[in-house]
Amino acid sequence: MRICSIASGSSGNCIYVGSDNTHVIIDAGISGRRIEEGLKKLGLSVNDLSALLITHEHSDHIASVGVLSRRYGLPMYATGGTIKGIMNQKCLGGIDESLFHRISADDIFNIDDLTITPIEVSHDANEPVAFRIGHGSTSVGVCTDLGTYSDRIVEGFSGVDALFIEANHDVNMLQVGRYPYMLKQRILSDRGHLSNERCGQLLCRLLHDDLKSITLGHLSAENNLAELAYEAVRLEIMMDECSYSPEDFDIQVASRSEVSVPIAV
Repeated sequence: MRICSIASGSSGNCIYVGSDNTHVIIDAGISGRRIEEGLKKLGLSVNDLSALLITHEHSDHIASVGVLSRRYGLPMYATGGTIKGIMNQKCLGGIDESLFHRISADDIFNIDDLTITPIEVSHDANEPVAFRIGHGSTSVGVCTDLGTYSDRIVEGFSGVDALFIEANHDVNMLQVGRYPYMLKQRILSDRGHLSNERCGQLLCRLLHDDLKSITLGHLSAENNLAELAYEAVRLEIMMDECSYSPEDFDIQVASRSEVSVPIAV
């Protein structure tokens, strides 16, 4: 089983997850051409994909949904609220609604040999979810676009072998930056995005002996730096009462524009 970031950040998101036989992408917030090029670097094409999983209807997660649906007829899995939000966005062009498979948080489903668990998150979208994807005894988690976390989030991603987790912003950079006040308040709210520190605090509750890889993603282009996210998360682990140190884990930061090194679990 592999997980790989094709692109991750405030300007567009697309994450690949797959087994030897089944391949899916989570979100399509970059151009169809970039998705095609990213998959090619993994030795795949869009025709190899079994499905597109969609977390929510914000533009940085669905920019090429229309293109992928028309060009490839790709099956799409999303909550009812997300489907409604997508179909209301005329800028995406015509989309065959029959391509959508309606899912709900906590209702586990299978795509060939992958087991998918949608997990509810707190974000200012219609019905957003994160995803846990399993194959046999292994599993990976993709947890982004949440303003806060609950015991349910911790339970949902407990025990994964690899974790892709949001470290969206540095609070100080956001507060002194050029964003309008209302946008700053939205990002900082419980329905916004996780700061570097909050990411680290959530991560401390998910660390375990068999966690093979941690990838920090969905970094803001305006209000974060890869170095800040990495060091803030490391500091949270060092300060926590858990028995782990940052050196116990492979911690990476996903690029906003480049395909990351695939992680095998």
